[in-house]
Amino acid sequence: MRLLIDGIRKEELSRFIKTLNWPQFRSRQIYQWVFSKCVTNISEMTNLSKEMQKKLQESCGFSALDVIKVQVSKEENTKKWLCEFSDGARVEMVLMRHSFGNSLCISTQAGCAMGCLFCASTLNGLERNLTAGELFAQVRLAQKELFSQGEKLNNLILMGTGEPLHNLKEVLVFLENIHDPEGMNFSYRRVTLSTCGIIPGITELIEAKLPINLAISLHASNDGVRSELMPINRTYPMSELIEIAQKYAESSGRRITYEYLLIENLNDQKRHAEELIALLKGKLASVNLIPYNPVQEKSFKRSKDKDIQLFYKLIEKSGIPVSIRREMGKDIDAACGQLRFNSKKGE
Repeated sequence: MRLLIDGIRKEELSRFIKTLNWPQFRSRQIYQWVFSKCVTNISEMTNLSKEMQKKLQESCGFSALDVIKVQVSKEENTKKWLCEFSDGARVEMVLMRHSFGNSLCISTQAGCAMGCLFCASTLNGLERNLTAGELFAQVRLAQKELFSQGEKLNNLILMGTGEPLHNLKEVLVFLENIHDPEGMNFSYRRVTLSTCGIIPGITELIEAKLPINLAISLHASNDGVRSELMPINRTYPMSELIEIAQKYAESSGRRITYEYLLIENLNDQKRHAEELIALLKGKLASVNLIPYNPVQEKSFKRSKDKDIQLFYKLIEKSGIPVSIRREMGKDIDAACGQLRFNSKKGE
């Protein structure tokens, strides 16, 4: 079985190089080619001899990622890829161009087991976890395109298909590789991980002491509505979730972002805003309001503009930092899982 060198830690690569009886500086060179220069062919590693390249090619490879479909928004500020791995598992990734830089949203699983009622990612359940190499393959695809345009990736968001904390072992290897100075040298503070609220995973993040940004998909102001929308709340209720999130904020020094989908007549009324304020007041927290992007297979509707604005003003008046997410890519199956689900449905 070939070693996929984009999915292992630096220490594992170092041990492998030792088995070849090569000097350790070769391990650093290869690591830089893989994670800094984003090569996908060993023959591109020009500071290795032809004999060394041949030896590596016999035993090593890269995580394969094929592009199935690409969608670009009319404004050309959002690009979405539907990609497929060697076993046929498909994921989505989205590149968003902002005035403050380029942000990439990647998937951490093929499908999702969380069962959130509003989300297209869960429609076919969980197919499998992605490997650290498959996570990096998504970043590599976008980074190489940006390199060709004289640009680079500025922000990374683990918010695509899947629940990152359900695949935390591989996520941590991936984050370590992109952060390493000899890799992408990507700041942890430019990484955002979004979770529906798996408390043991957040505890593990606290123990790992990675100062990444944590975004929690809250989407409700009380346990009744949240348990209806998100089955995970029946295992990890809101009070416990917000408590562990506050511990993460204190340990990392990073403000927690609470994501809140605004769904017509379900969670978008004045009383819901008041409940949300009571939950978050005085905590190291901000609220990101997200107008719901309708999914054909779901009956939920986007909140009316007047209700969105009233909700925003109530949160703002309370002193809790609040924003309304800019709606990008509505014309390209922008909601998580839509493109992947539609592609499977059409087969």
